[in-house]
Amino acid sequence: MNSKNIKKSLNAKLNKWLESIDSEDIKKVVKENTIITGGAIVSLLTGQEVNDYDVYFRTREAVLKVAKYYVDKFNETHKTTAYVKQEYEKDNDGNETERLIPDGKINIFIKSSGVLADEDAETVTDETEPVLPEEDEELLEQAEKEKEISKPKYRPIYLTSNAITLSDKIQIVIRFWGEVENIHENYDFAHCTCAWSSWNNELSLPIKALECIINKELYYMGSKYPLCSIIRTRKFIQRGYTINAGQYLKMCMQLNELDLKDVEVLQDQLVGVDSAYFSMVIDAIKGKKEKDPEWQVDNSYVFELINRIF
Repeated sequence: MNSKNIKKSLNAKLNKWLESIDSEDIKKVVKENTIITGGAIVSLLTGQEVNDYDVYFRTREAVLKVAKYYVDKFNETHKTTAYVKQEYEKDNDGNETERLIPDGKINIFIKSSGVLADEDAETVTDETEPVLPEEDEELLEQAEKEKEISKPKYRPIYLTSNAITLSDKIQIVIRFWGEVENIHENYDFAHCTCAWSSWNNELSLPIKALECIINKELYYMGSKYPLCSIIRTRKFIQRGYTINAGQYLKMCMQLNELDLKDVEVLQDQLVGVDSAYFSMVIDAIKGKKEKDPEWQVDNSYVFELINRIF
């Protein structure tokens, strides 16, 4: 697909999403602040079906408003108590004060679990699915389509601390915001750095990104989240991308600067990794730490935990 048609496609997707929003204020915020980047544009460029649209926002205020809107929607339909949490300054004892950090993190707080999911949301599983006869598969697929038609479009179906997944392939990332170049400071691989912005209908197609897409090559640009990047290589390799040893070395060099036995660092490093299992690992470590504040994270415990969960 050429750039003109990509912009048409993304505009059409945005307009369909806007039709589902029942607040004029939120509709205006989304229309004037949306950035779509990542795999969706790669798929459009190469003529493949889009798995999902990664959505970011231009301002912190936009992130906060949209996050609150969809968390409230999720709570209404699921009778949950998730809420949007901002970051406050801490005192010398590590307790939060009433002083809000102006550019601090925005997270979704979910009591006792790292994720909340709609009953129909797809979840990650390592179990082998049963093989159905072809006619049963067709009936099941038709039933799922009919069930989906009866439900609201672009409804929130999955919450994590850093993202809100809507039906119809929209994923809202609340961990980062800013102009396109600010968003890409947190991106790892060059091929993911094509981007479209809603307020000016501008499509950015960096030369290095296009080169990597054409050659199906993973080129690591450096990231604040090297652990996430290492794990993400799995899905790209499954899609036919190649990566040389030097790119892994770059990721390992950055990873070596981090203390992954600090549970807060570990949790922060796993931002963007789409697996509920990692949330279970973090919750288990935090729970053990709460019971025994003197306990220190060690490899044997983490290895055993991972072997049980994954």
